[in-house]
Amino acid sequence: MKRTTIFVDEALEYDLKAIARRRGQPMASVVREALAEYVTGEKQAGGTSLSFVAAGASGHRDTAERHEELLWQEEATPRKDAAGAASGRRKRVPRKGSAKRGPR
Repeated sequence: MKRTTIFVDEALEYDLKAIARRRGQPMASVVREALAEYVTGEKQAGGTSLSFVAAGASGHRDTAERHEELLWQEEATPRKDAAGAASGRRKRVPRKGSAKRGPR
């Protein structure tokens, strides 16, 4: 299961808590059930398709697990701008004689 965050109106939150309390279930369980019913209904009604699904299909199955590695790898590789010049980020290099100072 994947954790997510949603924002709801106070009145809706109040109602959700009341339903959860009445059922003796966590509010998250009530929300999951409601979302599942909604999505199932949309699918059956022929609602809008999720056209963005697999839009970034790279053929690699481990992209999510390796995202940090891939992002850092890309940052280290200089990019070319429209004119063909390298436009990678430069790292800050401390000046001579400006050693890091400890806490004061």
